[in-house]
Amino acid sequence: MLEDLKQEAEKRLEGRDPAHDFQHIMRVYRNAELIGKEEGADMQVLLASALLHDLVVYPKGSSKRSKSSDDSADLAEKILAKKGWQKDRIDKVSYCIRTHSYSKRIVPSTLEGKVLQDADRLDALGAVGVARTFSVGGSENRRFYNPADPFCRQKREPQDRLWTLDHFQAKLLKLHKTMHTKAAKKAAKKRVRFMKEFLRQMAKEI
Repeated sequence: MLEDLKQEAEKRLEGRDPAHDFQHIMRVYRNAELIGKEEGADMQVLLASALLHDLVVYPKGSSKRSKSSDDSADLAEKILAKKGWQKDRIDKVSYCIRTHSYSKRIVPSTLEGKVLQDADRLDALGAVGVARTFSVGGSENRRFYNPADPFCRQKREPQDRLWTLDHFQAKLLKLHKTMHTKAAKKAAKKRVRFMKEFLRQMAKEI
């Protein structure tokens, strides 16, 4: 079943931007697999959720941005129903997808939902997180940083729709505090340390 869903996801995400393409899906899948096994999650529900969690992604500045997870869940329900999944299993997958989004500020009530949220957020951190951040910034024609205050040290509010580097202060450096599972918390702290080192090096170069 999961191999079939991998093929479905790869086909539907063809041509997607690098920050939300099939390789992102597979990184989240592997994160979820590692965390889920340690936590004793329902792996079929969890991994199906990981494969289908970003079927629909609206641009960061779009008014539909907050609907990405719900529209992904709606599409996932249709896909799983066509593949003969039982409704109760479909509902569990759908719930994970609906609640994984950072922008919704929801703490999932199920273990699988929490693991998916952790797995997805881990991919926003570390070296891959840096690459994804600048990929999105470039696609939206954003400048790297505010030349007058690149690191928000003058007590200004981060404006990550204007300056890509502001996204670190606005969100990324805080993500480790939102993790639910022990494994994700440990991995997130390591990735945040790398990102802080990246910012220190950036400060030396600019």
